[in-house]
Amino acid sequence: MKYLAILLFVMSPMLHTAQELSGADLLDKAIAYHDPEGNWETFSGTFNVTMETPSGPNRDSTIKIDLPEEYFYVKAARDTIITEYAVSKADCEIKLNGNDQLSAAVLKENNLSCERAGMYQNYYTYLYGLPMKLKDPGTHVAPSVERKNFKGKEYLVLKASYDAEVGSDVWYFYFDPTTYAMEIYQFFKGDPMKEGKDTGEYILLTEEMIVSGVKMPKNRAWYYNKDDKYLGTDKLK
Repeated sequence: MKYLAILLFVMSPMLHTAQELSGADLLDKAIAYHDPEGNWETFSGTFNVTMETPSGPNRDSTIKIDLPEEYFYVKAARDTIITEYAVSKADCEIKLNGNDQLSAAVLKENNLSCERAGMYQNYYTYLYGLPMKLKDPGTHVAPSVERKNFKGKEYLVLKASYDAEVGSDVWYFYFDPTTYAMEIYQFFKGDPMKEGKDTGEYILLTEEMIVSGVKMPKNRAWYYNKDDKYLGTDKLK
C-alpha cells in the first residue's frame, strides 16, 4: 500500500491535468507554446523542406506562405523535374522546369493543375500552421482531453473532427503534459471507433525550428497506422 500511495502521488499531477483541462484549454496552452507572440495570424515566411522516402529520390521544396496577402508558393525539385505553383488570392500560376507556357496535354501528363496548387496550399498551411489551425472555422475540437500512452510516453490527447466541406478525417494531437509541445499527430479515414483503426497514418515530430516567430517541427516522420510501416520524413531546413 505504501508503494501504491507513492505511485499515485507521483502520477496525480498528470491525472489532475487531464481531468481538469478542457479541449479548448489544452489547445490554448499548446498554441501558447508554439506561437507565444501570436505571429501565426500575420504569418509571412519562407522555408525549405526535404522529403526523404525509403524507395525514391528526395524532393526538395521551397515554400512561401503569406497569410495577410493570401499568397502561397511552392517550388519542388525531384531528379530533373522542377514544378512551381503560385497562388495569389484567386489567381494561379504553374511552371514546369521554368516554363509557364504549358499545353493542356503537358499539364495532364505531369498532373499539374490549379486544383492541385490549392491542395498544396491547404496541405502546407495546415501542417505547418498546427496547432493554431485547429482554431479555424469548420474544425471541431472535442470538449474532453484524453490521456494516452504512445510508444512508452504519456500524452494529453486532443481529438478534432471537421465539417464535411473541410474534411472527413478524424485527427488526434498528442501534447507533452508538461510543456504542451505537440509531439505526434495521427489521422484516420473516418471515426476509428466506428470504422476501425487500420486506416490513416501517424506522424512523429522531433526537434523544432522557429520560422517567423512560430515553433515548427523540424522533422516529421510518417508511418501507417495499420502496420507501423515507415513512409518517409519531411525535414525542415
